[in-house]
Amino acid sequence: MRVWAPVGQTPIVRIHTGREKTNFYGSLNVHTGAEIVMEAEKMNSATTATYLEKVADAIPDKPILLLWGRAPWHRGAAVQDFLAANPRFEIFWFPQGVPDLNPQEHVWKQTREHVSHNHAQTQLRDLAEVFEGHLNHSVFKSAFLERYGYPAICSVFN
Repeated sequence: MRVWAPVGQTPIVRIHTGREKTNFYGSLNVHTGAEIVMEAEKMNSATTATYLEKVADAIPDKPILLLWGRAPWHRGAAVQDFLAANPRFEIFWFPQGVPDLNPQEHVWKQTREHVSHNHAQTQLRDLAEVFEGHLNHSVFKSAFLERYGYPAICSVFN
């Protein structure tokens, strides 16, 4: 994306020829700006259910509204079983092809810009640790609630 280099000297960008990868699940609490994050080897229904257990543990005894994109791993049997056993979770599905509406997508973008652009880590494991650390220790402000009328709706119920 961006790189500093002396004028006229093209920087050399080293790449790893392997196919290492890692994945992250994340949920933004749009009230507090806190992130609940979990690194995962695979993105599938079983791993998503494990992540939802982490969310349930992080937010005990309160209803949880998940604003979800339409990733296939959000729909499998393990997720359906988890949701059936945990009625305090409710799902709101974003329309297809509108990642700009999803506050979590803004968190991924900010974290990539902060951590993985022009990074000094040469090992994926080190980069993943810095990435997860940034997610866990940052506050991500979101105007999502104000943009879509949350304060007006809540005042009706107070």
